Amino acid sequence: MLNFSQVRLASQLPRFGRTGLLIGLLLTGMTACSTLQIPPPQAGEPESAILARYGQAHARYGLDGETFLEYNSWPFGRQTYMAHIGRDGKLISFKPVLNTATFAEIKVDLATKDDVLRRVGRPYERSYLSLPQLEVWTYPYLQNDVWNSMMHIHFDKQGVVKMMQNGPDDRYERESRAMNRLFRR
Repeated sequence: MLNFSQVRLASQLPRFGRTGLLIGLLLTGMTACSTLQIPPPQAGEPESAILARYGQAHARYGLDGETFLEYNSWPFGRQTYMAHIGRDGKLISFKPVLNTATFAEIKVDLATKDDVLRRVGRPYERSYLSLPQLEVWTYPYLQNDVWNSMMHIHFDKQGVVKMMQNGPDDRYERESRAMNRLFRR
């Protein structure tokens, strides 16, 4: 992210130096967002190899001696990768989890917050609906690898999933409407 001192410094450089600096800053920002573009690990690799390749996980969850390492791409990405490590410390699977198939595995009235965390990781956003008294976790993702969508998972006071709702990601809908107005003229 640019800060004001970088912009002030850029405005004091000669014309080509300014352009080069700004391009360099933009490229640095883009590479920071694409840290998970390296080849995925293979099943059987030790946990230490995963940590060496991807760094410390954003979150770590456990269940029955197995470990789930979360690598998300927040705040601008729409994907979370989950590394499933077995009891023997070796990788069982490494896969993207913010997709229609994975959300379908979350069962209403059965899944808990812990189940959701192990399945799809931490939410992008949390909110609370006071009248029905439901906590809502929101996950941006590409529905069917095409549509910018948001999955909203609603929990009751006991932390059990009560409802799931899918809808458009308004962050992209606003941009789309603005572009349509611009080119309609």
